[in-house]
Amino acid sequence: MTLSPISLSSSYTTTISQPHHCSLFNTTTSTTATSLNLKFCSLKPEPFAFTSLRHRSHHNHPFRRTHFNAISSALSNNGTAPKSFDYDLLIIGAGVGGHGAALHAVEKGLKTAVVEGDVVGGTCVNRGCVPSKALLAVSGRMRELRNDHHLKSLGIQVSNAGYDRQAVADHANNLASKIRGNLTNSMKALGVDILTGFGTILGPQKVKIGSSNNIVTAKDIIIATGSVPFVPKGIEVDGKTVITSDHALKLETVPDWIAIVGSGYIGLEFSDVYTALGSEVTFVEALDQLMPGFDPEISKLAQRVLINPRNIDYHTGVFASKITPARDGKPVLIELIDAKTKEQKDTLEVDAALIATGRAPFTQGLGLENIDVTTQRGFVPVDERMRVIDANGSLVPHLYCIGDANGKMMLAHAASAQGISVVEQVTGRDHVLNHLSIPAACFTHPEISMVGLTEPQAREKGEKEGFDVSVAKTSFKANTKALAENEGEGLAKLIYRPDNGEILGVHIFGLHAADLIHEASNAIALGTRIQDIKFAVHAHPTLSEVLDELFKSAKVKAQASDQVKEPVAV
Repeated sequence: MTLSPISLSSSYTTTISQPHHCSLFNTTTSTTATSLNLKFCSLKPEPFAFTSLRHRSHHNHPFRRTHFNAISSALSNNGTAPKSFDYDLLIIGAGVGGHGAALHAVEKGLKTAVVEGDVVGGTCVNRGCVPSKALLAVSGRMRELRNDHHLKSLGIQVSNAGYDRQAVADHANNLASKIRGNLTNSMKALGVDILTGFGTILGPQKVKIGSSNNIVTAKDIIIATGSVPFVPKGIEVDGKTVITSDHALKLETVPDWIAIVGSGYIGLEFSDVYTALGSEVTFVEALDQLMPGFDPEISKLAQRVLINPRNIDYHTGVFASKITPARDGKPVLIELIDAKTKEQKDTLEVDAALIATGRAPFTQGLGLENIDVTTQRGFVPVDERMRVIDANGSLVPHLYCIGDANGKMMLAHAASAQGISVVEQVTGRDHVLNHLSIPAACFTHPEISMVGLTEPQAREKGEKEGFDVSVAKTSFKANTKALAENEGEGLAKLIYRPDNGEILGVHIFGLHAADLIHEASNAIALGTRIQDIKFAVHAHPTLSEVLDELFKSAKVKAQASDQVKEPVAV
């Protein structure tokens, strides 16, 4: 489960939204609601390129001079910048985004420090992506061992499978501890200073660490403070019977019946875990259909496989207006109202409730008022280069914000990519990250993955810009490796321009979909067209041939480029 990257659930997108969010990572479609995650940034598709390790002068590079001139006027409003600096780069937050930026900064020769007020690794490592994968690994094994029909088809006989709840919880906790240690050691080994305490921005290039008067200066500063679970009004969280994803990952109990509010990535992945461990699940979704953030065709198939056959029921088109924890022998009470009319509709009585309504930016207390920056629904406003914008619409000198805190794309790996992009900029190379090339995945069994636009989004874009949109599909049932695994349930979908072969989006549901998506993601990032990628060779028999067949089935009018000028002798 990728909890750090997740934005607000569709159930509550009208409460907190972000107009310039560029992620697919949630539960609403662009045609049904304005959400944090379904409006894509139209950024130029420029691939990553890493230059030499030699340290570059900031002051002599033409990009840096242009950058400085464009924002120097803001200095007079935000205090006086120091003349000498403790660090070249200071990163507030040691999550995945801060870690990625720090490692790349050291590679580029910058003296770097990371400020962390909690624990290294942030949400993803400690309360999100990492421990959730441990739970999902268990749920996957349990499903395999309890699927008698599947095992018998392979000639395998297994006695009744069981699990030790505490041992499962310990596995998740130990994994988080191990990865946290790895991140810490990797930064220390490269000479990154880890400063303990909450970072508060005092003015241009100045940060106070903790409650003392320890003030650190840096040429450039990156805000990478991440996010926290979002709990809507009217919901009382006690951490025992009404919980967020942070609590759920501890797996202190496995309730007989749990309601999951929100059917986005968080909700779907936890439904996979709980049903595999024996719980009954009820989804509460504000929109009219489950999983509305996915491509509609993929969503329909996923519901048929991930929800309908399992011990799951659901209520759509309703809000959980009030949730009261279990106490005095009474169950958890969930009051449901109609999402449109706001009329009382029903009351659920369950053993527990998981609030999977997404995440909100953690930006309070950063001292943004000291540099005249006003957040937008908690998000730090930035431009396409992650440069922070103040209340007057001007760029704040030498200040950047990456990851969940800026709301562009609430994915851990997106935060890391943004951090690397910022480091490229502060070391003299102008770089704009193409968010449409960043993949997302839901680690259910089977998995769901996607990159780029959904079909409705692509067709809307085509109508506005005057080009046709075509769709190609391939089934896992025709893949030899999937059939050998008896895992033929799955679909890959390509959305593209038939005139020039541009890949607009790829969506996969099936075995190891999260791994398969990267071929499409890299193609988008590098600007590779379908007519060229058709010539790529895939090992046989592998699941990667699902993508091979997908690209080969596309009908493109443009001819392949002449990539090889002369024959290569081997």
